[in-house]
Amino acid sequence: MSHLDIRELHTMAEFESVCRLYADVWGTEPGAAPVSAEIMCALAHAGNYVAGAYEDGRLAGATVAFFGDPPGTTLHSHITGAAMGRGIGLALKLHQRAWALDRGLKRVTWTYDPLIRRNAHFNLTKLGARPEEYLESFYGAMDDAINGGDESDRVLTAWDLSAPYPDPASGTGLDGVPLPAGAAHAVRDHDGRPQLGSSDAEFVLIDLPDDIEALRRVDAPAARAWRIAVRESLGGLLAEGARVVGLHDRRSYVVQRVPATPVHLPHLPHLPHLPTGSTQ
Repeated sequence: MSHLDIRELHTMAEFESVCRLYADVWGTEPGAAPVSAEIMCALAHAGNYVAGAYEDGRLAGATVAFFGDPPGTTLHSHITGAAMGRGIGLALKLHQRAWALDRGLKRVTWTYDPLIRRNAHFNLTKLGARPEEYLESFYGAMDDAINGGDESDRVLTAWDLSAPYPDPASGTGLDGVPLPAGAAHAVRDHDGRPQLGSSDAEFVLIDLPDDIEALRRVDAPAARAWRIAVRESLGGLLAEGARVVGLHDRRSYVVQRVPATPVHLPHLPHLPHLPTGSTQ
């Protein structure tokens, strides 16, 4: 296994290397990376978190985060990019977690595209984070290689640093949460397209496409259908106060509706019988 060194970054040369890495990951021109070297320099100088992962001395991943709301409790992770398939992204998140805990923070938040299955699996199953809010077209249309001109719907996701961290070495729970009894599909994958259902079940399932990034390139109408279906189902449920309890079988969000609160009418005193025509 190669040697991985993760450290905070402080120089313009380091930030410029991150820009080149991000441009490669997102498929943009070097001068159009998702965050500039100047912004990283300012954030790091102000005490925020900018870190890089070096694999055998070569930059292979980086993450940028800043303090968020509520003050003194939250670190907002704006962007993380890394070479895939070698555990670099997970190592960066664990370094970020330790950095936040050292500063007395209680949670880390970030946004991600809810249609990307591997990101949903990484965030919910590997890290134990949970989506809290659906943000429609958060960044507007994005034309990089990953987003492919699609609207930039995101879910704001929170990682509770006080909660037990899932142990990836145990090999358990890799497929996420078990299927709850009586769960019903609000969105089901049917031959690569979303099939909508209507359910008032306590637990609702929302399927994800196999590969939304590839679908954007080969079948834009199908990708658009997935965007609308997940926006209306997941977005609507979160707006109602439902909570995402996890991901099932690396494919389906499992969402639990908030049980209806019974309405208790105030006790009314007994009123005397009034004769017809009385105006008392």
